[in-house]
Amino acid sequence: MLKISVEQQLGQIQLAVDIEVPSKGITAIFGRSGAGKSSLINLVAGLATANKGEIILNNRTLFNSEKGINLPPEKRNIGYVFQEHRLFPHYRVQKNLAYGYNRSDSAKILQIAEMLGIEHLLERYPNSLSGGEKQRVAIGRALLTEPDILLMDEPLSALDLPRKNELMGYLDKLSKNIEIPILYVSHSLDEVVRLADRLLLIEQGKVIAYDQVANVWHSPQFAEWQPDSQKVSLLELPIVDRQSQYQMQALGIGEQQIWINQQDRHQIGDLLRITIASRDVSITLEKPKQSSIRNILQGQICKIEAQSDRLDLQIQVSDQQIWASISRWSFDELKLSLGQFVYLQIKTVSL
Repeated sequence: MLKISVEQQLGQIQLAVDIEVPSKGITAIFGRSGAGKSSLINLVAGLATANKGEIILNNRTLFNSEKGINLPPEKRNIGYVFQEHRLFPHYRVQKNLAYGYNRSDSAKILQIAEMLGIEHLLERYPNSLSGGEKQRVAIGRALLTEPDILLMDEPLSALDLPRKNELMGYLDKLSKNIEIPILYVSHSLDEVVRLADRLLLIEQGKVIAYDQVANVWHSPQFAEWQPDSQKVSLLELPIVDRQSQYQMQALGIGEQQIWINQQDRHQIGDLLRITIASRDVSITLEKPKQSSIRNILQGQICKIEAQSDRLDLQIQVSDQQIWASISRWSFDELKLSLGQFVYLQIKTVSL
């Protein structure tokens, strides 16, 4: 458990954070540039000092302004992964990994290397690696210091899209295989949706939302981060079935199902997080027959929001809500109203 209760003057803004972070999983720290995201994890790392407050990690005080406690970074047992990999160019990958590792247990190095998919790179030098490979080495090196917490400051920001997607897969696996918390600074919604368990939203140094990702996503505080032209629904659903012939998996939403492309690394019962853009959802009054669209759900209209160029309808499907955006013409022609049962045709589902 990490407890952060600090205040720090950052130029024109006052950083004020009072949260508790669970002992496992990824907590994403999200907000605009200059909101105080990196400053916050630097306070945890000991790279900066708060004006007042305390930081406690696993019942060990790292900082307490009243008691005059301020452990230096090397005494905090914290792993830090920066935007740049910061590898030693004259060391091979294995020696880079082992830097700061105080034991002679080569099996542990190999275990971390295999988890990150870099075991075949151990004899290579950093200048022969791709950006994603370098970052995996940097993450492995941080883990081999056996930290009590891992801090990551926009570790994917310097990567191209293919390398970023590749590394996100490894980070997703990592978060499920290590028993320490990860604080993950990002300005990318894709990374937050894909990786985070919890979301800390910071605005001008203040915490305006902190909860499970889905709860923050659907909160009023997060509304301005939604695209202007539509709304995006975020759902966390279990895998309940497979259609092996067509390489598809079904996610359960009450008694109904949403079909997605098969994800081999996930099994029946695993929770998957998906997003559905409101412009990819159409509405019908009767269940379509012989349609090429596989995902057709029945639900009840629970909210109607008028926009300048459209109407956004929130549909209750079991315990989930899905947004659909339709024209005023369609709305009037279908004579839609609150409480009405309709069918949704979902054209695209994104993992």
